[in-house]
Amino acid sequence: MLFGLLAASMLMACHQSNKSNTQTVNTLTAIKFTEIAFDFGKIKQGASVTHNFTFINSGKAPLIISDATATCGCTKPEWPKTPVNPGEQGTIKVTFNSEGKSGLQDKMITVTANTNPADNMVHLVGEVTK
Repeated sequence: MLFGLLAASMLMACHQSNKSNTQTVNTLTAIKFTEIAFDFGKIKQGASVTHNFTFINSGKAPLIISDATATCGCTKPEWPKTPVNPGEQGTIKVTFNSEGKSGLQDKMITVTANTNPADNMVHLVGEVTK
C-alpha cells in the first residue's frame, strides 16, 4: 500500500514538472506582426492578390510555425518551415484567388505556432467587382 502511494506521488510530481516546463516554453516565444490586416482595395473577379505579412519573433526562444490555414480554399498561405530565431523577421505569404467571388471579402488566416496563445490571426480584406 505504501509503495503504491509513493509511486502515485512520484508520477504526479513528474507530470507537474513536465506541465510547468511546457508552459515556460510557450511564454518564451512570441510573434508580432507589423500589420494584422491588409486591404487590397478593389479587384476584378478572377484576379489574384498576393500579400506578405511580415512578423518578428519578439520572444526569447526560436519561433516554430506549425500551420497556417485560411477560411476558404481560395486563399493560400505559405509560411517558414524552419524556426525563426529571436529578433529575426519572417513572412507569411498569402495569395487570394477571386475566381467565383464577388463583393466584400474578409479572409482570415490562422497562424499556429509555439506561442501562447497558439493561434494568431491576420486578415486579407477587399472588394471583388464584376
